[in-house]
Amino acid sequence: MSLCINPQCSNPDNQDTSLFCQSCGSELLLDGRYRVLKELGGGGFGKTYEVQDSNPQNSDSNKPINKVLKVLLHNHPKYVELFEREVHVLSRLHHPGIPQIERDAHFTFFVKNGNTPLYCLVMEKIEGLNLRQYIAQRGNCISQKMAIEWLMQLLRILEEIHHHNFFHRDIKPSNIMLRSTGQLVLIDFGTAREVTETYLSKQSSGEVTGLFSAGYSPIEQLNGQAVPQSDFFALGRTLVYLLTGKHPSELYDSRLDCLNWREIVPELSPEFGDVVDQIMARLPNQRPSSAQTILNELENIYHDLYGSDNFLDTFSPNTVKENTDDMPTRVAPPNTPLPLPPKPTSFSFSETEEKIDPSFVEQCQTELADLIGPMASLLCQKTVKKNPNISPKDFVNFLASKIPDPDKADDFKQKLLR
Repeated sequence: MSLCINPQCSNPDNQDTSLFCQSCGSELLLDGRYRVLKELGGGGFGKTYEVQDSNPQNSDSNKPINKVLKVLLHNHPKYVELFEREVHVLSRLHHPGIPQIERDAHFTFFVKNGNTPLYCLVMEKIEGLNLRQYIAQRGNCISQKMAIEWLMQLLRILEEIHHHNFFHRDIKPSNIMLRSTGQLVLIDFGTAREVTETYLSKQSSGEVTGLFSAGYSPIEQLNGQAVPQSDFFALGRTLVYLLTGKHPSELYDSRLDCLNWREIVPELSPEFGDVVDQIMARLPNQRPSSAQTILNELENIYHDLYGSDNFLDTFSPNTVKENTDDMPTRVAPPNTPLPLPPKPTSFSFSETEEKIDPSFVEQCQTELADLIGPMASLLCQKTVKKNPNISPKDFVNFLASKIPDPDKADDFKQKLLR
């Protein structure tokens, strides 16, 4: 069977040897290689299909490979922006916990006698269940041991994402797939954002659209102020669901502004409970600064509880295939800061013979965080990495230029350059 993806087709079913739909006349062999086998689902603005790729580029054999096709059905500019953003993000990330796409997997398709393009994206087919489906089918919650192992897997995926200057913004059980091998895969990157100076500027002026998944997204995300630490909050809420089987909203205590979840989990390690609560802290600057920081704590907890850490290498990032693109493909070494992508700046920095004092950088970062939020750490680290011999005066002046309020920018400079 070969399906026609024309939304207006009255009879999309065709023989698997046909090249054109017998009902509407639209092509059935998309982009000269993809044949649609069946519909997998539909959302608010698109549909997903299982397709057969007759010309797989990364296969060891010439046999066709089944993949997933996402089709955008409504060409509203915002929908197109989100769709193309997913293409951009997935093309830059290479990790076994992230769906893979090929360079030419994004194309437009015109139905017979149609003038409006359908935006198409072909990606790796993840065989398995999402975690909401998994818990429902399992019938009970996961153990603490499995929760720690899964949390570490997901943190390694986030480490890869954050290392490439992206953050996901929509982590929840239905956006995490479990393969039959036990590998977790984070999906749906349509809402992901790249941390750029343009993004920082839009965020400071309130131009970033707030996105919210009830029960999982932190409050700063609703206000258009999401940062990489927002992913940690959503990840913590997801772990609570997996450990309790309850949606976070069922556990929320409005009087204390927290989740009452710990007493529901039998024999919960207080140390592990503290880690989960820490990554769900209300304010971004109260959460850990990086995925590696959380991983370090979890490794110690796991070793103390279970006396073995052999599983830590099972889904190691070192299993990621080498990539010849100009972007790095491996996760950052421990405690590596998250740099912003290099962009030319109008500043002309004067250099000293010695590198800028790290304690001064930390002081600037602390003061700046009070004015622009957690993005201060990213901005400071990126600037120092790109200009290691920058003078303290130039460093402060550059940071001050990123503060929207001129009066606060002047106060920032006076406080640090006095």
